Amino acid sequence: MNVRTSRVPAALLAIAITVLASACGGSSSGGNGATVAPQSSADSAVVAQVPAAIKSKGSLTVAADASYAPNEFKDSNGNVIGMDADLADALAAVMGLKAKVVNAGFDSIIPGLAAGRYDLGMSSFTDTKEREKTVDFVTYFSAGTSFFTPSNGPNIQTLADLCGHKVSVESGTTQEVDAKAQSKKCTQAGKSAVTVEVFGDQNEANLALSSGRADVGMADSPVAAYQVKQSSGKFKLSGQPYGTAPYGIAIPKGNGMAQAVLAALQDLMKNGTYTQILTKWGIQAGAINNPVINGAVS
Repeated sequence: MNVRTSRVPAALLAIAITVLASACGGSSSGGNGATVAPQSSADSAVVAQVPAAIKSKGSLTVAADASYAPNEFKDSNGNVIGMDADLADALAAVMGLKAKVVNAGFDSIIPGLAAGRYDLGMSSFTDTKEREKTVDFVTYFSAGTSFFTPSNGPNIQTLADLCGHKVSVESGTTQEVDAKAQSKKCTQAGKSAVTVEVFGDQNEANLALSSGRADVGMADSPVAAYQVKQSSGKFKLSGQPYGTAPYGIAIPKGNGMAQAVLAALQDLMKNGTYTQILTKWGIQAGAINNPVINGAVS
């Protein structure tokens, strides 16, 4: 599923895109200069809800696919930064713990949680009923899917407009599911199928679009908007976001952490830290005020 970059020009372009994403993080990104993530302290009522097995470790290993700026990506030193990383640090602090955010492939995170390799998954996961069969979620953000294209690309208003186009998506995402489902609808209606190009991470999906191997990209609305903003006019948003749904913090099924994470998030919402973090990354429009455990809408 990974894009091949055996030819030198493609490889150089991949490096350029990676550097662009990293450079944005060096100044805290989000257009807010060197804003520092707000600090949080332990709340005894929340600490009391943390399972003993987690409390004894003193830390949380949090998995994120660091290719999805501004939600999670790498800075120039290779550290995972972004909205999810900041929120992970703040949640851990309220629970009396430390967070260690590690980079992992998106479609390996939920299996990794089930296998006990990670304590939390914070990687722009849409909370879905299918995923809830494997993990628990605490909802914390609201996002839809956006289309983006080269500046001279096709006019894509809805999924139905994808017929006959090459679409780049990241493996394991709802965008992959939607694009493949739409391809079947296209052929059933006697139209050309959607060619769905699936890549290992969002950087590779973006490279496919910028190098002409795809003519439409799909990503979560804050991520698509960020990529367009950072492209210096090479990309544009097309149409309006669709399918607004909650993001969820993924937690191993039934391990007792969901209630503690929910309580910690509610604490951050009450004291303003949650809003400060979203504002730092320019994505406060996706804020919610009613987090729940397992709040999938479909």
